[in-house]
Amino acid sequence: MNSIKYFDVHTHIFPEKIAPAATRNLGRFYDFIVAGNGTSEELGSASLRCGVSGVLILCTATSAHQVRKVNEVAAAECEILRSRGLETVLFGCYHQDEEDPEGVFEQAESLGISGFKVHPDIQGVKIDDERLFPLYRYCEGRMPVYLHMGDCRPQYRFSEAERLLKIKEKFPGLRVGAAHLGGYTAWENSHLLAGIPDVWFDTSSSVWAIGPEKAGELIRMLGVDRCMFGTDYPVKLPDTEIPLFEKIELSDAEREAVAWGNAHRFLGIDG
Repeated sequence: MNSIKYFDVHTHIFPEKIAPAATRNLGRFYDFIVAGNGTSEELGSASLRCGVSGVLILCTATSAHQVRKVNEVAAAECEILRSRGLETVLFGCYHQDEEDPEGVFEQAESLGISGFKVHPDIQGVKIDDERLFPLYRYCEGRMPVYLHMGDCRPQYRFSEAERLLKIKEKFPGLRVGAAHLGGYTAWENSHLLAGIPDVWFDTSSSVWAIGPEKAGELIRMLGVDRCMFGTDYPVKLPDTEIPLFEKIELSDAEREAVAWGNAHRFLGIDG
């Protein structure tokens, strides 16, 4: 077990029946090997084994009609993780074709959902699409929105840094989690997001791809006080991501902040 606490701000889980297909599809979509099986059972065991004390669960829906069911099932899975002693926070999904945004928001409140996740690649939507504005308007000043950021493939230029700048111009009070150090496979544009108020970042699907040295440079550029540890489970497991993270050159205080403290500040959790 590690000497410092970890809060994993980027994880995904699936119901056991569909987890095999979901992880296979994820691997095909991004052309990489998915390390985990995508279940809450494995996430809980792997997290506790490695000294991870808390996780943020991020949901995704591929269509509007899935949203309520996905959020409901995820909320139940989170209760199982909490029963195992893991601090668990849930960000629900939202789809751009939703015809009843208020209904989604009301359900989210009843389920104890603390924020929302948008995965533009999988949803097929640009993050600055006006169809997502009801979500941003609802969340501004109330709860964070987590965005998958980046993808250098030309058919998936949905979440470029410039698009997030447009969102922040229109919704300046919106707290945003910009995944993958600001841009998966498009890290060269992450510098555009440095210094933007209330934009936070995570290390998920970045350190293994660009190496600890480059990741450390990005963390310092984006702000050590705004970066958080994440595994992107089931893409990677904490067993491998924590040792990689520990190779990043940080002071003890900085490492503890990125590993745990910043996540609590981003989520508004005391302690």
